[in-house]
Amino acid sequence: MHALAEIYQRDGIVQVPQLLDDAEIEQLRSVFMDQVAADHSLAIDDGVPDDDPLARFPRFVHPHRRTDVEAGRLSLELMLDSRILDVVTALIGPALGAQSMFYFKPPGARGQALHQDNTFLRADPETCLAAWIAVDDVDAENGGLAVVPGSHTTELVCPEPADLTESFTNAEVPVPDGLQKVQTRMKAGDVLFFHGSVVHGSRPNTSADRFRRSLIFHYVPEASIEIAAFYNPLVRPDRRSTTLSEAIGGGPCGDYAAAEP
Repeated sequence: MHALAEIYQRDGIVQVPQLLDDAEIEQLRSVFMDQVAADHSLAIDDGVPDDDPLARFPRFVHPHRRTDVEAGRLSLELMLDSRILDVVTALIGPALGAQSMFYFKPPGARGQALHQDNTFLRADPETCLAAWIAVDDVDAENGGLAVVPGSHTTELVCPEPADLTESFTNAEVPVPDGLQKVQTRMKAGDVLFFHGSVVHGSRPNTSADRFRRSLIFHYVPEASIEIAAFYNPLVRPDRRSTTLSEAIGGGPCGDYAAAEP
């Protein structure tokens, strides 16, 4: 764990291979595909047109709060799984679960413009940490994440208009001066942990027949004193819920920082 913490301190990003096994990954695929076929009650409305691939496969937000369905129960179980929490704790200390998300990203789907997660969560006094679980093998072709190592040392950057032919979100953070965007490659079961100020995003899925499914958790240090209201209540490792004070104001980027993710 010490070596992971050193990499995280340097880059703001650390990839842990095969944290979940093949059977667990297959279960995730099956459960979430069944759920999206049944209904979209776990989805957030991103305002995509009916003919957009993301209309059929919308992203799910906070599935861990819906323990009445299998996708929700599985999300909560993995959010608090010791294999993931042990890494989270090594990187940021004792933590609270703030958010779960599932992206299907089918062939033809647009990507998500470069952004920084803590623009949305607004965790204070520290930042959030993402655990991005690859549910498929991912690379540039099917819209795998691009990340900017070292950008965790920068402040939150005010966004610019995004190219809506490439991104389903409408704002993009520029790559900070002196840093470079790097394309990730991950195998299903790998987990990418990254700091809430790391600039990251993805291009469209240009593959013919490959999904780029991912289950993502966000955590904040237990010592956090506030967070955007959208993320309350948070989850303790013992499954009890807790609430932090609501972050006030839109941060350095005005209304964009107050928007839902």
